[in-house]
Amino acid sequence: MTSRAPRRTRRRITLLAAGAAAASLTLSACGDGASGGSAQTRFVQGKNGVDTVKQGDRQPAPALSGETTTGKKLDVADYKGKVVILNVWGSWCGPCIAEADNFAKVAHDTEGKGVQFIGINTRDSEKSQATSFEEEHKVPYPSLFDPTGRLMLRFPKGSLNPQSIPSTIAIDRHGKIAARSIGPLTEDDLRKMVAPLIAEK
Repeated sequence: MTSRAPRRTRRRITLLAAGAAAASLTLSACGDGASGGSAQTRFVQGKNGVDTVKQGDRQPAPALSGETTTGKKLDVADYKGKVVILNVWGSWCGPCIAEADNFAKVAHDTEGKGVQFIGINTRDSEKSQATSFEEEHKVPYPSLFDPTGRLMLRFPKGSLNPQSIPSTIAIDRHGKIAARSIGPLTEDDLRKMVAPLIAEK
């Protein structure tokens, strides 16, 4: 009897520790994160929370493809030649809800200027959760369905990679990572992120 009690206690402690770690991940997943990267990142931190990279220092965006929230196939590489704005979001995320209307409006306004918005929906277990969000906020662009967050891990180390939900990544017309924002964006800051890339040749 005495030998089993410590074993049960150790198991309980292990389970509690695992639960605490999971809770910590959940709490830190939605909201502002800290900008990171290595000395090779060469990005400039903007006062509006948007980090940018000079054209000559940009890294290629990773391969990002899969099924959308509506069951269609999508490959981000197909939009090379356009400015691509990737927004990582989840229907459960308060800051994502706060910025959703801003993204819908700017996506609509820049559609004819060579800009393609694409979402990466993550940590929603069912597509119906994502599509309900898209319908409610009248999201006019597709989103890749990425419930486990595997697409976020494809961004190269030292690049402007997404580090929280929401995160927004801007890819230039040559398929290279040009800018990143961690946390929700106002309509004005989103426009400031997109406008210089529209002007680039």
